[in-house]
Amino acid sequence: MRITQLPEFRTFWASQTLSMLGTAVSRAAVPLLAATVLSATPFQMGLLQSSLTVSFLVLGLPAGAWIDRMRRRPIMIVCDLARALLMTSLAVAALLGRLDFTVLIVVGLLLGVARTFYEIAYQSYIPSLVGRDRLVEGNSRLESTTSASQTAGPAVAGVLVQVGAAAGVTVQAVSYLFSGLLLLRIRKPEPVPERAGTGNMRAEIGSGLRFVLGNPLMRAVAGSAATYNFFYAVQSPLVVLLLVGEAGFSGATAGALMAVGGAGGLLGAATSGWISRRVGQVRVIWLAYLVTIPTVVLLPLTGTGWRVVFFVVPWFTAAYGLVVYNVAQVSFRQAMCPDRMLGRMNASVRFLIWGIIPFGGLAGGALGEWVGVRGALLAAAVGMASGVLWLLCSRLRRMRDIPVDAISESYAKSG
Repeated sequence: MRITQLPEFRTFWASQTLSMLGTAVSRAAVPLLAATVLSATPFQMGLLQSSLTVSFLVLGLPAGAWIDRMRRRPIMIVCDLARALLMTSLAVAALLGRLDFTVLIVVGLLLGVARTFYEIAYQSYIPSLVGRDRLVEGNSRLESTTSASQTAGPAVAGVLVQVGAAAGVTVQAVSYLFSGLLLLRIRKPEPVPERAGTGNMRAEIGSGLRFVLGNPLMRAVAGSAATYNFFYAVQSPLVVLLLVGEAGFSGATAGALMAVGGAGGLLGAATSGWISRRVGQVRVIWLAYLVTIPTVVLLPLTGTGWRVVFFVVPWFTAAYGLVVYNVAQVSFRQAMCPDRMLGRMNASVRFLIWGIIPFGGLAGGALGEWVGVRGALLAAAVGMASGVLWLLCSRLRRMRDIPVDAISESYAKSG
């Protein structure tokens, strides 16, 4: 039976689709509200963006320890309902004329906290829902809606905010509400977490970090993702400047060109399971990275006319490969980790690979000022491509699939 024929998975998939769409829209709509309704300054915009992501750096590690002490589905339900209330509060504030920058910052911080707990619990819940033998198939389906939401989210946010601030955030509140209600409908029992913890938060956080950094295979995967994310953050603030400032495209054209990445991500999600079965669940991790990500070195050559191909081809190819890589490496991490450690493992990985993003953004801005947009993009591309070295220099390069002894060794080291 295919995974999509399982009623419990279909319900979870529908819930995840609504939740991820709400998150993608919120990440664009809240800054758009600040820019269009409150005329926020550049400094305020940066502060607002930080408020939406800083919780991964501050709360990511303790969140993992807490999540390992509880069932994961109730945590996701609470996070969805909390985000629905937060977005409703923004709508009420807008209707009453009380929407100001302080309200946006407070709501942004609380949305970030809810997102931190939701995403760590979400990745930790999947193995108990679909079974470890269906992780690649399940993650492929879920990644397809994540890619679609990341593509559609900014466009939907722009339309909704243009209709009206209250209308825009109300739609997001409804998406979170229905996501939580769908999760309530899942009847498959979730195992009670093994209480292997010591009760000492610091010790439990340390055990999660040691599990990730002390296992050479997990360390290689986390190192490659952290390297990619840092240099992707270097690249991100420069891409729009390349398209609009350097190449001279209009804003609408630049948006259409960047949407090509979403199409690549959707194709990657649709084919990742097929590729993994034929290439190997482990081999595809480094192979997808090696074949696709280095193409971003072509981005600095982007221009008008036929030179637009230097943007379209690497942007599509890298997005495709990144999704195939992500499905494979997330499934690998879930398979290698015992249930009692899933929350701490996912939190530790998120802390390492997302906590570094703000520093990459600062580095990208400084590098762009120093060597110019195209030079900085080339440096970022080389850095992104270098992340594959973590994988090629590890035992992963010699594996096709996850050997049983590697899983047993990983479980043993988890205590």
